[in-house]
Amino acid sequence: MKQTTYKYLKIISFKEVSQWYVEHYMNESKIHSKYPLVPLRELIAPKKNVIKKEEYDGSLPIVEKIVFKTGKVVFRDKKVTGMNLYFLQQGDLLISNINFHQGATALNTFGEIAASTHYQPYSINLNKVDPEFLVMVLRSSYFLSIISGKKAQGIKNESGYNFIGSFSIPLPNLKKQRQIVALYKAKIKDAEDLTLKAEKTEQAINVYLLDMLGGDEANKDDGETCSSNYKYVYFIRYSQLSEWGIEQIQNKQRQRTFKYPIVKVKDLCQLGSGGTPSRTCSQYYSGTIPWIKTGEVINEEILDTEEHITEDAIVNSSAKLYPKGSLIIAMYGQGETRGRTAKMGIDATTNQACAVLHNIDNNIVSTDYLWYYLQGRYHDLRSLACGNNQPNLNAGKIKNFDVVVPPMDVQNAIVAHIKQQKILVKQMRHKSQAKRTEALIEFENEIFE
Repeated sequence: MKQTTYKYLKIISFKEVSQWYVEHYMNESKIHSKYPLVPLRELIAPKKNVIKKEEYDGSLPIVEKIVFKTGKVVFRDKKVTGMNLYFLQQGDLLISNINFHQGATALNTFGEIAASTHYQPYSINLNKVDPEFLVMVLRSSYFLSIISGKKAQGIKNESGYNFIGSFSIPLPNLKKQRQIVALYKAKIKDAEDLTLKAEKTEQAINVYLLDMLGGDEANKDDGETCSSNYKYVYFIRYSQLSEWGIEQIQNKQRQRTFKYPIVKVKDLCQLGSGGTPSRTCSQYYSGTIPWIKTGEVINEEILDTEEHITEDAIVNSSAKLYPKGSLIIAMYGQGETRGRTAKMGIDATTNQACAVLHNIDNNIVSTDYLWYYLQGRYHDLRSLACGNNQPNLNAGKIKNFDVVVPPMDVQNAIVAHIKQQKILVKQMRHKSQAKRTEALIEFENEIFE
């Protein structure tokens, strides 16, 4: 039967209807490929092996999430559940019903595991599709753009089997699929090798710094500690206590001896902090003065900031304008932020979580040397933090932090070497990312037209 074609009306056969919302059919994005297109319903089938919450014995790891960007499976810290679970076997495909369109798809390579019913496990038709190839296609940016365009809006609209199964993917023969996967993995391996090399080079920088300063672990009794024959008891003189806390006492054991003088931070520069202008006054954030947050303190020189404030914002808050060349230490923040540093390549203000080392006495210490030294003592800086839930540094601890200060010619030699090594690290990381991007582009170009 011939179907009439209308300019503003789209006719859909009832047998093709898989979703009851208009947007699914209004998006005309289609997959084009030199390979035949095969419906996903022919490649995967849902598995419904349910573990009732009252029958879960805590033996199986439970999936916490699938990371959108990497596809990595993260498991819960505690093996407990308040809802029923699905049981997965090695090789099953796992898809997040809520976040399928964002790339939350992964292959179970962990053995027997469990996932909440917000996920759906699938068996894979191994006679038609290679599991790794399948996951790569489902997580490809081009395929996800099509999914996102056709997904119903709203948090309750999960991507079930009827929705997922309605899509088709390009499918070469199994031999070709495996060749494509192998080429992709080879490029990713090259990228990972470069990343590892960059990490080792970065670690070698800290070793070099300590070697140049003559740093050795202070394991010998310095006359201040009391010797003891106890295996699990450590004695320390009251006169040696600068602050309370077992971690601070234990940290004394990790201190190093150096062949050059040690000077406190407060004797090398002035120390300040910043402030956050009131967020209720939106015009404060419509200026041109750079305003630095701890998330931007990543051991790099800061040449611009995400937000900018006005002069009125400075006048009406504790924010201060610091000169180019000042150093920043993040006093608190999420994850690895605390203890990170940055150099200001511009005049800028900061929030209150940043300690700013300014007016550095360059007759005693080179600014770059001080910056690299603080980077090299990152873990020592972090260990000074106190507090229960989220330990923080404070200005007093930073002021009294020890800095080894060699002669200026030694400082300059250290700076020149570290600067060169950091350039190499940056180049390796850039090449690594370029290889990853290249691998993805080549994969998508091979599969999609």
